[in-house]
Amino acid sequence: MTAPWQRLPEDLSTAMRPRLPAAVQAIAEAVTEATAGLVKTGTAKFERDARAAVQVALERFVDLAGTDEPALPPRFREVFVALGAAEAREHRGPEVLLAALRVASRLMLRMASGALAELRPVGLDELIDLSDAISAYVDELATACTDGLALQLREQAGEGERRRRQLADLLLRGGAPAGVVLTAAAGIGWSGIDAIVPVLLPAEQARDARFRYGADGVVAERDRDAVLLLRAGPRAQRAELAEAFRGRGAVVGPTLGWAQVPAAVRLAEVTGALAGGGPDPIFADDHFADLALRGEPGALEVLSARRLAPLAAVRPSQRDALLATLQSWLLHWGSRTAVAAELFVHPQTVSYRLKRLRELLGDDLDDPSARFELLLVLAFTRP
Repeated sequence: MTAPWQRLPEDLSTAMRPRLPAAVQAIAEAVTEATAGLVKTGTAKFERDARAAVQVALERFVDLAGTDEPALPPRFREVFVALGAAEAREHRGPEVLLAALRVASRLMLRMASGALAELRPVGLDELIDLSDAISAYVDELATACTDGLALQLREQAGEGERRRRQLADLLLRGGAPAGVVLTAAAGIGWSGIDAIVPVLLPAEQARDARFRYGADGVVAERDRDAVLLLRAGPRAQRAELAEAFRGRGAVVGPTLGWAQVPAAVRLAEVTGALAGGGPDPIFADDHFADLALRGEPGALEVLSARRLAPLAAVRPSQRDALLATLQSWLLHWGSRTAVAAELFVHPQTVSYRLKRLRELLGDDLDDPSARFELLLVLAFTRP
């Protein structure tokens, strides 16, 4: 197939070459002005890149006139591939480059035809051939630019996924220095990392989890399942997770600090084995008593921290007295007389302590499940 620039008159090169510096300047300025609204940052760099690309493009087009050479041999094509890649690194899409090429195409036709007209009369067929050649040539430029942009985006996506896998591995293995974990988190755009919610999923759901939670979680694929490690936040609330993972066979582990992710994943695994699975998500939070009774040290630790958290700010001496009273009151089914006798204190002292406990623990003192968990925690944590 004949290259469209092979039909161009040989004197086009003679007509345009002396005008190249002015043409480069005019087209570069027009491109910059036309894309000013699209280029939010890095304007100076874009202007430099645009001017360099315009100069290469015009010089190459002039050399092509009357030949059947390919539009962009490798060394020329690399210039525009690199331009597209640079746009991707600036987090801009192809719209800026395509807008610039449209402007350049119009001005090239005007300047080339004007340059020929200054030498001799220009026929209609020559103008049509010139328009076809410029259109085909600019298409080649656009293809090179978009190829560069696509290659850079694929490279960035691959690097981003590598960093996400690295963070997931660090969290799952545990024991990594805080600085290493924080640097890995920053590498995927997390400004900080606090608590993590692990979600166990069937292996085939790993891809979907990456897509749905790309900004807030990382996914690790294992032989038998996948683990989504989700940052604590609005999307990690129980109601949100219950809705998002309905019918997906998920097991949601406890919300713990990032350094405790291995323990949280372990608790989720044991919970899944105990509960037997089902369409609705299973929450480890609902099974801490069972886990603790099975001797899972992580479960007892988490259960103790949660149930006794309201007493954390109480002075140690007062806290010990309140816990002793609470344990005795639970064992004696609320009998203040029995509690007073066991602790060798006045019944009014028991009443005062129970009033204080109710202020701290609220409705938990009337909830059978909470009372059982409190008793379980106290049995294991108090001498």
